[in-house]
Amino acid sequence: MTTTVLILFFLTLLGGLAVYLVPKVNSSYFQLVLVFAGSYLFSITIIHILPELFSNETHVEHLAFYVLLGFFIQVVIEYFTEGVEHGHLHHKNGQHNHGYQWIGLLIALSIHSFLEGTLLAHPQGLHNHVGNDSVFYGVLIHKVPAAFALMSVLICNFHQKSKAILLLLVFSLATPIGIISSTFFHQNHYFSEDFFSILFALVSGNFLHISTTIFFESSPNHNLSLKKLLVAGAAAILAVLAEYWM
Repeated sequence: MTTTVLILFFLTLLGGLAVYLVPKVNSSYFQLVLVFAGSYLFSITIIHILPELFSNETHVEHLAFYVLLGFFIQVVIEYFTEGVEHGHLHHKNGQHNHGYQWIGLLIALSIHSFLEGTLLAHPQGLHNHVGNDSVFYGVLIHKVPAAFALMSVLICNFHQKSKAILLLLVFSLATPIGIISSTFFHQNHYFSEDFFSILFALVSGNFLHISTTIFFESSPNHNLSLKKLLVAGAAAILAVLAEYWM
């Protein structure tokens, strides 16, 4: 667990700080990176997270309802974050300079990243599949470009560099905190297995929204791009390989 926490924190942090090293990014290349991340995350959700969730012996009724609820919770979260947690670039100077908007962004990003971390805790009672590392790769591939996008937005919206870096630290720390706290609560039996089943169902819906939104945003006019199709296909194949052969 320690290695997972450290890798997630430092790579996410470095992904955000890379904005200062690469001030100008080719948007088309960045979109391809996001498409790859979205395709991988979607594939892992379909072939790993959801089958594992529904195959476990759980007493939770209507578990699919919580997956759907998680999807719409992410819709609400994106009202405050404007999609920066999945790489959506916005450059609206001054939009987040008001205190309440800054706090809303901070809370929304924390909830989003914390929920990701709870899924990576993998309590043994709920996660018995051999390909658990594939989920970790999916979260990591998703968070690094998201951190880059987040910092590019914060630089444009905040006059204070320290405030932008503080938000990046929160974004980088929230997922590791989710891993640590979820593992602690499970090991000390603070919550039942049914609670964790519901929690993971919510995160599954969260992932479905993020990954599909990346696809929609990458082709706003519904134009078929061969490059994006090949990148998405490569990510899906890699997800299958990570799930069954790594």
